[in-house]
Amino acid sequence: MTYSNPLHRYGLDAFCNDCAQAGINGLIIPDLPPEEGEEMEKLSKKYGLDLIYLLAPTSTEKRIDMVAARSRGFIYLVSLTGVTGARDSLPPELESFVKRVRQRARQPLCVGFGISSPEEARRVAKVADGVIVGSRIIQLLEENEPAEKVRTFVESMKGALTNEAEESSDR
Repeated sequence: MTYSNPLHRYGLDAFCNDCAQAGINGLIIPDLPPEEGEEMEKLSKKYGLDLIYLLAPTSTEKRIDMVAARSRGFIYLVSLTGVTGARDSLPPELESFVKRVRQRARQPLCVGFGISSPEEARRVAKVADGVIVGSRIIQLLEENEPAEKVRTFVESMKGALTNEAEESSDR
């Protein structure tokens, strides 16, 4: 995950080549809208990289269709409007947003932004194909004894998602 400006400075072709050589499978460039992504789409295909676009809860049907047609690997669903960061809760309309995109897209749907607890991860896992957590891990890295705190957090998230998967298979 990176932003567009460093990629242009690095060189798009060189960046994609180096990513492929490093074993990277996909790219998330949050500030690259599909309307401006044609060159990166061609280069990422050339190097066997998935280019993953984002959708927000405010996305129109036209925008969802465009991202569904052009995103490879999965579609990153932003759980809420605003900036990323751990939150106290996820928006009540999250499930309807995921359902709306699922009706129009074939790719797996992964939800991120604001997911910071096992309970929230479990809620997301009930409707989405993947859960993306970033800001909470960054917060833990800034605390004392970060390695232990991150390990404990990741284990709690894994436990919540493993239990959800087991419950889903029993249904």
